[in-house]
Amino acid sequence: MKSNIAVIGMGVMGSCLALNMANHNFKVAVYNYTPDLTEAFVKNHPHDNITAFYDVKSLVEGMTRPRKFFIMVTAGKAVDSVIESLLPYLDKEDIIMDGGNSFFKDTQRRYEYVTSKGFKYFGVGVSGGEEGALNGPALMPGGNKESYKEIKEVLEAISAKAEDGKPCCTYIGENGAGHYVKMVHNGIEYADMQLIAEAYLLLKHVSGYENFQIADIFNEWNQGELNSFLIGITADIFKEKDDLGEGELVDKILDSAGQKGTGRWTSLAALEQGVNTSIMTSACNARNISSFYEKRQQLAESGLKKVLPVEIDADFVEDVRRSLYTAKIAAYAQGLALYKSASETYDWNLNLGDIASIFRAGCIIQARFLNNITNAYQQEPNLDNLIENEFFAEKVKNNQQCLRKIVAKAILAGVPVPAFANAISYIDGLSTKVVGANLIQAQRDYFGAHTYKRIDREGSFHHQWQKHFDR
Repeated sequence: MKSNIAVIGMGVMGSCLALNMANHNFKVAVYNYTPDLTEAFVKNHPHDNITAFYDVKSLVEGMTRPRKFFIMVTAGKAVDSVIESLLPYLDKEDIIMDGGNSFFKDTQRRYEYVTSKGFKYFGVGVSGGEEGALNGPALMPGGNKESYKEIKEVLEAISAKAEDGKPCCTYIGENGAGHYVKMVHNGIEYADMQLIAEAYLLLKHVSGYENFQIADIFNEWNQGELNSFLIGITADIFKEKDDLGEGELVDKILDSAGQKGTGRWTSLAALEQGVNTSIMTSACNARNISSFYEKRQQLAESGLKKVLPVEIDADFVEDVRRSLYTAKIAAYAQGLALYKSASETYDWNLNLGDIASIFRAGCIIQARFLNNITNAYQQEPNLDNLIENEFFAEKVKNNQQCLRKIVAKAILAGVPVPAFANAISYIDGLSTKVVGANLIQAQRDYFGAHTYKRIDREGSFHHQWQKHFDR
């Protein structure tokens, strides 16, 4: 019997997705450029619904039409190589899907290239890691809308299911839309993780809580409005004992975080589109500065930093919780504003409510309050900014004083909280009548004759500025 779909790339994610498909009764062909990974996969995971292939021609011939290929290889040249190996054997209407973390502009290029040859191409964002790939990820397919019906059954079947039973997969938009949505998802993920790390710093290094106490605090938070995958695993992390020594493992892990680039891509896209994603960018910069580990140790001992005493009151933990929730709202508001801008920039017609909906399970940023975001965009599909929604506006109004206090205390104590600080700055920037841009425009006109607009009349103006002081 011929296969319904092929998975190309038998690394961890490709293997898990192939098993997921097979467990949902799809006939799956598997192939890897180097046969050793394919051999190891079928040996370790024998399955009646899986057939291994060791050359591309046989792989293509062993599939039903229209053929569907799901590529799970390293983003970049490897994707182009797989595409080129497939093209000579394809028939019109066959479908290639790239499920890796490809840059959305590369996906746009590949979409144009593959479709120009009469075939179909989808960039599919996949979130959830190894466990999600095996048991149900969040999926973000972008490509030809009419062709989505050919892949809908398998993608929605293998995706995670939200509490209401709906699949965490929906058609996103044309060409690179799926990978764009995944990219920004990762940018939000960076912000979410950084905000949680800053809450940890405040609890441990400002108020002096022990790891087991912080574990209990996070576990309690996870029972309420902060309920999320990341809060849940963070509670677990603080309880984990060091398997190679005394104490908790988290204290033995080097204080230097890695990154694969998707957060940086989000910041660059935001700059190109003129959208403020300062919280995500601060999270990227925090990881950047964490990499200077030895230099930070030296300067920490140099006496460079001078701190002031901070008063810790009975409300401190609750203030941190409410600050984290408020900053999280601001981070998601930035991500959704970037989606709205991209929808207009690339003519994707993104449905922000649907996007929030598919993040409710299976992915890294899954959280209870995504239900509230989904509801917000169902009520107001053209909502400019999440913070303007009645539910979230009320949360920001009620919690922002906690965020102000926490940021002030962190600064006094010399504890870096760039994401928290950027969150309150973003809220202030959105809700302040004057932000100083009038002076900046005056400066631009002074040194570069860039002109300015006035508040009392229409048109653009240039002024002949007078030199009043010696420089």
